[in-house]
Amino acid sequence: MKIVATDGYTLNPGDNPWDDVSAIGELVVFERTAPADVIERCRDSDIAIINKTPLDADTLSKLPRLKFITMAATGYDCVDIEAAGKRGIPVSNIPIYGTDTVAQYVFSAILHLAHNISIHAEAVEKGEWATSKDWCFWNRPLVELRGTTVGIVGFGRIGRRVGEIANAFGMRVLAHDPNPGEDPAYAEFQWCPLEALFEQADFITVHSPLTSDNLEFVNESLLSTMKPSAFFINAARGGLVNETDLAAALSNGQLAGAVVDVVSQEPIRPDNPLLGVRNLFITPHIAWATLAARKRLMAGIVENIKSFLSGNALHVVNQQFL
Repeated sequence: MKIVATDGYTLNPGDNPWDDVSAIGELVVFERTAPADVIERCRDSDIAIINKTPLDADTLSKLPRLKFITMAATGYDCVDIEAAGKRGIPVSNIPIYGTDTVAQYVFSAILHLAHNISIHAEAVEKGEWATSKDWCFWNRPLVELRGTTVGIVGFGRIGRRVGEIANAFGMRVLAHDPNPGEDPAYAEFQWCPLEALFEQADFITVHSPLTSDNLEFVNESLLSTMKPSAFFINAARGGLVNETDLAAALSNGQLAGAVVDVVSQEPIRPDNPLLGVRNLFITPHIAWATLAARKRLMAGIVENIKSFLSGNALHVVNQQFL
């Protein structure tokens, strides 16, 4: 049984060993794989471990030995799951490893936007406090979270955890999801149409998987309905946002600020329209990457492979195509 990990460095940059995976079969780990090298590296593999390496229909057709794909992630938009299914290849993801870590990131972004700690710390380093006429100063609005409203687009595991934290801060929670599910236990909660959510929320955070149906759904039309005092956060997928529209909205003062951990092309390109935009903070896709989360991810890979080999594959995202 040959197992190939095509882009393993971000999962294990040296602190998260592959030992439990290598105990299952012959494991080859590539730190990174360019699209042109995918076929050669995966040609003889029975199982592929994929994070962001693209596996389209044409590539899959040239991998006759491939029997199973496990994502090293929750998202699976880099794999043509329909084409895999038609070839009898189950694709499994790992849905719960990052719930707490990503929710923690989102709230670190909310708290950052509420107090602008980095901006004020930078101002102190520049001497602005030392030359201030008063014993304190601030150059951005300071926001108390209690009584404000958070709008959560995509109310799955991560969205619900964000809602729980928001409730603990005394925030009202609005949620939008195409498959709503049960109401959470706390009282200050309401399901909301997408347009109304963007109009009412003080903080908007997106937690939707990227599909062909929601590509760049956060666009000028929605952004223009936000309060000028509101903030936007994206720690899901960069393709959910029209980046030119977001840059324009921030530059024009249509919203107060934003934090994005993901962009449409990663690593970010030097010509990305979000670079250099005022009141926008970009982080390099780190919301998922705590060591605790990466250890859970590694354990999830092991569980997915063992379950597949036992004939009872878990977390299969393309069951409808098999």
